[in-house]
Amino acid sequence: MQQANKAAVQIVFIIPPKVHLLDITGPAHVFYEALSYGAPVTLHFSNIHAAENAIESSSQLWLSRLTDFNALHLNKDDIIFVPGLESSLLLDEHFLTVSSKPFQLWMEQQHRNGITVCSVCTGAFLLAQAGMLDHKACTTHWKYIDRLAQHYPQAQVQQNRLFVQTGALYTSAGVAAGIDLSLYLLEQLFGSRFATQIAKEVVVYVRRTESDPQLSVFMQYRNHMEERIHKAQDILSQSLEKRLNIEQLATQVHMSGRNLTRLFRKTTNISISQYVDQLRIERARQLLKEGHTMQSTAGLCGLKSTNQLRQLLKKK
Repeated sequence: MQQANKAAVQIVFIIPPKVHLLDITGPAHVFYEALSYGAPVTLHFSNIHAAENAIESSSQLWLSRLTDFNALHLNKDDIIFVPGLESSLLLDEHFLTVSSKPFQLWMEQQHRNGITVCSVCTGAFLLAQAGMLDHKACTTHWKYIDRLAQHYPQAQVQQNRLFVQTGALYTSAGVAAGIDLSLYLLEQLFGSRFATQIAKEVVVYVRRTESDPQLSVFMQYRNHMEERIHKAQDILSQSLEKRLNIEQLATQVHMSGRNLTRLFRKTTNISISQYVDQLRIERARQLLKEGHTMQSTAGLCGLKSTNQLRQLLKKK
């Protein structure tokens, strides 16, 4: 684990009114586990309205003993998490422009001081309202992408992204993506090995990165705990253009081709070739959408010709 001899990193979880519980408890639990494994971090839970020290969540569970954000003393490289909240508040002009304005000004100042600010789900709207997303790439939950883009036209809203980083500013898609983002931050702070250890502790066996889409076949067939198959799936998804055969793949996961074929189907209920086809279809559609030619797309997907690509795209 890196940075063990440095001052503890303060992780501040902001609790807005009607907070979405999973947006806050998912990342909080990741850092709690990191702390229990010896990471030098401290956890704080703070309000948005200075007068409130207890807030009702969107699930009607109350959170109390919150710290006034003005009482926090943060240092460069500390982290602030702003979770999602009920959509009705995102249309409440008084909340956006009056009651939460002091918090927005404080958050923006913290960011200028070098503090990392992360939003989960619709928490991005508070960052946008503070002007922090102007001319910056960002994302939010897929259901609110259009609303974010319409209400904050200067924000460079990205569709179908788990999380987006612009310097020390992160926005994420919500719920599970907040956990992915937290693990990514742990990796940046304390290294891959430590982040992997925490991922296993919270039973997240697939750690997604900022380049992964929100709704993806790359995440399907992964709801298992067979690490050799997870590794095989990682290799396949990261090397489509290489056209690996079964024996080459099996060698990398220390199995025979026959055993890998059998275990892959038993674990995922799909054959390796069917899985690769689905990966190629999604990758091809993404590349074509980005403006790649059929020829270059075929090559990047490990196909020999554009005819092969066309036939593959007809399957789904």
